[in-house]
Amino acid sequence: MKMALYVIILCLVSVPLFCTDSPAQDIFMHHGDTIPSRIENMYTKGLAYLVKTQSTQGTWPGQYGTESGVVGLGVLAMLAHGEDPNTGPYSTAIKRSLDYLLKIAQPSNGYMGSSMYNHGFATLALAEAYGVVDNPKLGPALKKSVELLLTCQENNGFGAWRYSPTSRDADATVSGAQMVALFAARNAGIGVPEKAIRRGLRFFRQCQGGGGGIGYQRAGSPTPACTAIGALVFALAKEKDGQEFKSAYKYLEQMGQRGGSYPYYYLYYASQAFFHADMRDWESWNSKNVATLASTQNSDGSWRGSHGEVFSTSASLLSLALNYRLLPIYER
Repeated sequence: MKMALYVIILCLVSVPLFCTDSPAQDIFMHHGDTIPSRIENMYTKGLAYLVKTQSTQGTWPGQYGTESGVVGLGVLAMLAHGEDPNTGPYSTAIKRSLDYLLKIAQPSNGYMGSSMYNHGFATLALAEAYGVVDNPKLGPALKKSVELLLTCQENNGFGAWRYSPTSRDADATVSGAQMVALFAARNAGIGVPEKAIRRGLRFFRQCQGGGGGIGYQRAGSPTPACTAIGALVFALAKEKDGQEFKSAYKYLEQMGQRGGSYPYYYLYYASQAFFHADMRDWESWNSKNVATLASTQNSDGSWRGSHGEVFSTSASLLSLALNYRLLPIYER
């Protein structure tokens, strides 16, 4: 029922407002698998925590709860469950957070938040909400935020991004957030030049070492999180047959569930990388991930981590959301 409603909304509302040089948003068709009650219960408990602790302004108290990137991830976690975002049980919470992102966007360039890292996740949230949430401001705001991404990349000698819109250096974590946002925006019908995608991919290739792992700013000293980000970027670029994706994925297979210093951040990206690589591998990964998250979820539905409960909870839910496969960015 949830998926059918989601598809109907997409069909009725998703009309591109802007001409593009890329395909319009495709509707991801669910495989029809029944969601195990264990996952559904975990997910709804997590969403209940997000709704209960959200402020009337659409933000959350505590660590990083007002950062646009964390707000954006909260929106994505709610959208990923599939209820009608306009009238469903999470519609008020979704609209509050989207209104917050629209409110803080700078009129001159659409910049949302205190860093490009936050802006990237916020842009991803706008892209996934555009076409399903009934708000005429989403399209123009998304277009402007994408234009900022492209301008920042154009002015960056690495063809990538870092924390400031005027940064001249780059790193894999910030660049990964922007790249995923660009793919989502392109899926939603916003014009994203292919040369921008190519330049971003070149940076990730420069950060990849001989063992397949991807470093933070250059090849060498690879990290699980950066490698998961790079693998997802290569997959979304339809380059899963390339050596870069294959070697990055091999590195991830060796890491398994070990996410290093940023476990929830790693889960968010690695779950998607495994999903894109091989369904049987993902099923094995997913089974372990479900068991781990079930054992660490708090009684209030949250997960605790070094970046605050809202980030940890949203990232955990989004790592589980591949079971639902309702977000367009999760299209395989």
